[in-house]
Amino acid sequence: MEVNGLTPVPDSYDYDLIVIGGGSGGLAAAKEAAKYEKKVMVLDFVTPTPQGSSWGLGGTCVNVGCIPKKLMHQAALLGQALQDSRKFGWQFTEEVKHNWMTMAESVQNYIGSLNWGYRVALRDKKVTYENAYGEFVGPHTVKATNKKGVEKLYTAERFIIATGERPRYLGIPGDKEYCISSDDLFSLPYCPGRTLVVGASYVALECAGFLAGLGLDVTVMVRSILLRGFDQDMANRIGEYMTEHGVKFIRQFVPIKVERVEEGTPGVLKVTAKSTTGDQIIEGTYNTVLLAIGRDPCTRRIGLGKVGVNINEKTGKIPVNDEEQTNVPYIYAIGDILQGKLELTPVAIQAGRLLVRRLYAGATTKCDYVNVPTTVFTPLEYGACGYSEETAVEKFGEENIEVYHSHFWPLEWTVPSRDNNKCYAKIICNIQDNERVIGFHVLGPNAGEITQGFAAAIKCGLTKEQLDSTVGIHPVCAEVFTTLSVTKRSGESIAVSGC
Repeated sequence: MEVNGLTPVPDSYDYDLIVIGGGSGGLAAAKEAAKYEKKVMVLDFVTPTPQGSSWGLGGTCVNVGCIPKKLMHQAALLGQALQDSRKFGWQFTEEVKHNWMTMAESVQNYIGSLNWGYRVALRDKKVTYENAYGEFVGPHTVKATNKKGVEKLYTAERFIIATGERPRYLGIPGDKEYCISSDDLFSLPYCPGRTLVVGASYVALECAGFLAGLGLDVTVMVRSILLRGFDQDMANRIGEYMTEHGVKFIRQFVPIKVERVEEGTPGVLKVTAKSTTGDQIIEGTYNTVLLAIGRDPCTRRIGLGKVGVNINEKTGKIPVNDEEQTNVPYIYAIGDILQGKLELTPVAIQAGRLLVRRLYAGATTKCDYVNVPTTVFTPLEYGACGYSEETAVEKFGEENIEVYHSHFWPLEWTVPSRDNNKCYAKIICNIQDNERVIGFHVLGPNAGEITQGFAAAIKCGLTKEQLDSTVGIHPVCAEVFTTLSVTKRSGESIAVSGC
């Protein structure tokens, strides 16, 4: 700092920027700040799960989220490909079995290489990294506590909170003692066996889907609806597909007690559940109970009260302005902990980078939280961008939207002759605005790869007419979007038999 542009005074802070949380958003922000010669520190600490799982630098996505999830989803897809391959002329006699430990080890080895890469990247960029739990203790000051309990105080001119979320527990007898969460599943040192998945979130359905795809006996216990917040037409189609592919659903029940009836890896657990509509009680036994009922922000134990940062008392989320600034001007927040924003890794990365450019590089671009594409990696993948049908109807009125839809049959599935009229494409158009595409939904293989390209078009203001004048690529799944002709309100058939 300079006073009157003349005498340099000693910098009054240890760091220009301290980032609390070494996940996707925090790391992106820290590395970006280092580009501008700022003195940056990252504090990252994983509190072990009730089952004792913990992991390295990189946050949820890398360690216990998107990365291991998609790799295990891929393992399940390979199982399906093996079955299909016989029809394509591949001959193999030996019984095909899946080895959980080989898969888990391979996945963990890859994640380990990523953890190492993040540490090296921070070191190369001269960002100080401490594996310590950061909490505010006073203005511009955090306390960092390492796993040995050693505490240090650090000061900074600015702070970014990027602490993310952790799985929620039910608060019933036996939940923390005997159940696992997604935080434990991907490094589970034994095959989970017969599994009960509690929840209907995308985490619940993705995990249930790949476990069933690996040949396990899987049941999903659903309190109310599948994939709350997503398009319900699509959600129900996912449920139907999973049911047809061996996943059992117990609807409108919630667990009230979990007991261990046999030790082991896995042991045997007895689950008692109660109906959400009446007094009916049911019991079942499983080897593993996986809780996937939602996630809570890690904001309640980081000393926000000491510095006056407002949080939503009910949810623990942090309200920020459109520049990711909290009510305390020198403290910012990004990622899954933000109130009313999307909980997605690329969103956190984008927000982190743009925030730092505004702080240190004179940039003005803000993070755009509109039309963000996403994909749910259920056995039949679901890609989406823009409004769900329900939200579009609510916002624009049913008479002002046109929904075009069609089934499609991937060519790769025709020879093994499976799952006809299961893949589905739907776009939602705003009639009042030149039939602009305001919602894009696809259920089928490689949904993410398809959605990514269309998301760019939607950002550019894609209309139905422009889609129709785009030449399709034949024979691929995505070409269905260039030939959509049947509207939902017409009630015409959308069944397909071949290309």
